[in-house]
Amino acid sequence: MAARTTRDEGFSLIEVSIAIVILAVGALAMAGGIALGARRLTGSQDQIMASERAAEAAESVFKARDNRTLTWAQIRNVAGAANDNGIFLDGPQPIREPGPDGLINTADDGDLVEVLRPGPDGLLGTDDDVRTPLFGMTREIEIRDLSPTLRQLRVIVRYRTPSGQEEFVLTTYISAYA
Repeated sequence: MAARTTRDEGFSLIEVSIAIVILAVGALAMAGGIALGARRLTGSQDQIMASERAAEAAESVFKARDNRTLTWAQIRNVAGAANDNGIFLDGPQPIREPGPDGLINTADDGDLVEVLRPGPDGLLGTDDDVRTPLFGMTREIEIRDLSPTLRQLRVIVRYRTPSGQEEFVLTTYISAYA
């Protein structure tokens, strides 16, 4: 009878090492994706607040035009591109309450806007809620002439996030006609 030879079958050390490297790369990519998602999730509240503050500023400019609180010539920046002599302040401004004129980013603005956050009970709308001034967020209204009766309105809200400074830009157009 002939002797039977057995052959050991299985994975070599090199094949196992390659598989471990591939699994490690996949696990690191997944961990990075989870970390990025968590960062985006925590920054989304600030992004929503920035978009609301930008819309509020645009509405303030439209309100000035619609209510005839200001003349068309006044709906500009103070200095602007060519010393425009308008009433909206130039450059980034802290986000404040509207002043007596009811408009935002003008010289008569009030105190810093306060943010209402849940207190120790974790519920919003109860007696232990905490009011804190809105720090770390600025708003800029930029108004540029496109024609004698049309202007571009850009509202830029800048805010801090764990990954650095972000900005939300709202661009719209306003005409002299309400």
